Amino acid sequence: MQIILDTNALMVPEQFGVDIFGELARLGYVVWIVPLSVKRELAFLADRADKGADKVAARVALGLAEHCLAANEDAAEANVDADTAIERLAQSSGAAVFTNDKALKKRLFSKGITVIYLRQGRYLETTKKEY
Repeated sequence: MQIILDTNALMVPEQFGVDIFGELARLGYVVWIVPLSVKRELAFLADRADKGADKVAARVALGLAEHCLAANEDAAEANVDADTAIERLAQSSGAAVFTNDKALKKRLFSKGITVIYLRQGRYLETTKKEY
């Protein structure tokens, strides 16, 4: 199964010490997709984050993103924020989304998109329920 990774999802390994790819595989997600807008967001954080821990996590996340499929957004998508790009990609591909962003989870739940999130700072959980 396919899953789209959000910016904060890729930062989980450095921030919480969780093997997200092992956890995703445990849940049956073996095709990992990262939109270019997420890579741009990570590059911005790696360069300009206020906290040193966030900078380090963003740099690690950029390296992890290289092990994923890159989702090219067309010209119309190039100017949308990462959350909108993720939502549109999930709707068009039928892929699940891994995010810890509360607002994004709510948007995705309302559209019936499967969401994976970090639970108790230790493992990933899946849900398709309304938020």
